[in-house]
Amino acid sequence: KARFVFTSTGGAIYGEFNTPPNIENFPKDPESPYAVSKLSAEHYMAYYGRLHGMECAAVRFGNVYGPRQDPHGEAGVVAIFCTRILEGKPLTIFGDGTQTRDYVYVGDVANAVWVAATSGLPPAEKLDARAFNIGTGIGTSVLDLAKMIQQQSGTSLPVEFAPRRAGEQQESFLEVSKAKMLLGWAPRTQLSEGLLKSFEWASANRHTQEA
Repeated sequence: KARFVFTSTGGAIYGEFNTPPNIENFPKDPESPYAVSKLSAEHYMAYYGRLHGMECAAVRFGNVYGPRQDPHGEAGVVAIFCTRILEGKPLTIFGDGTQTRDYVYVGDVANAVWVAATSGLPPAEKLDARAFNIGTGIGTSVLDLAKMIQQQSGTSLPVEFAPRRAGEQQESFLEVSKAKMLLGWAPRTQLSEGLLKSFEWASANRHTQEA
């Protein structure tokens, strides 16, 4: 029987209402149109599952990063920092840099989608029954991220601060024990290792990205 696995967000769906690490059954208070759309899609999926017997699961990602990430949007801070470093430009941080995020490596995320598609699932009861947080359980500040990526790239560039963006959460990281217990999934890639892989890929593909 086919299974639908929806890629949702754990980084934004819980909002500021809760104190992280965020657990799947926490109240939902999405802070952006993106997060609202993800929560709405989860409700639609659960509804169709009940109505038509569709087998489905939701994987709620933290802040996914890694090789091939687009550095040209407002999201993807790791890719953006890599590009700024390669250009020899200061790293821009919005706000004071103390805001935390749960950075999870793309290879670990791909594995999580696979196990969610192929593993046994709990009974489809309430919305969160078949939802799984996919992250590391560790909150890393943007300031610390900037320091770590410069360490991995062997550079030392200044940091510039810009006004905090409206609607940006202060803290966001995930409790991931449910995925480990029910899916047998756990993150394997340390942040330092993932940042090095990200920078090496960005460096090797710099001109391709510019095109």
